Amino acid sequence: MDLRKLKTLIDLVSESNVSELEITEAEGKVRIVKSAGVAVAAPSVVTAPVAAAPQAAAALAPPVAETPAVAVGHTVKSPMVGTFYRSSSPGAAPFVQIGSVIKEGDTLCIIEAMKILNEIESDKSGTVTQILCENGQATEYGQPLFIVE
Repeated sequence: MDLRKLKTLIDLVSESNVSELEITEAEGKVRIVKSAGVAVAAPSVVTAPVAAAPQAAAALAPPVAETPAVAVGHTVKSPMVGTFYRSSSPGAAPFVQIGSVIKEGDTLCIIEAMKILNEIESDKSGTVTQILCENGQATEYGQPLFIVE
């Protein structure tokens, strides 16, 4: 992301009522959070060399040290943007739980998109070892939902 564009976004957030802004582009992802009236950007992936603009780099908070969790097994990802639901209705039992043995084609969850309930099916047989989303949580395209071993 261009440093001028980043500075413009920081200025817009600090002058508005928005407290947090997250933007994902092909070059990387940046999150701008306003704390105590000052907007601070924390890039998840630094896309421009810091030495190119030391003044702009001084305005950035140090990147958050993230240690990526290594998931063992097959990751089932969201095929769309929507809202994640573990069961067919609020009172019903979840489709799967940690430890559930599933077959290819079994329904794992529902993602609601534009008032349409889309059943997400497993593309691999195995055992569900992790559920990576909370019920009612917004999901992005390609976001990991389950780990199946």
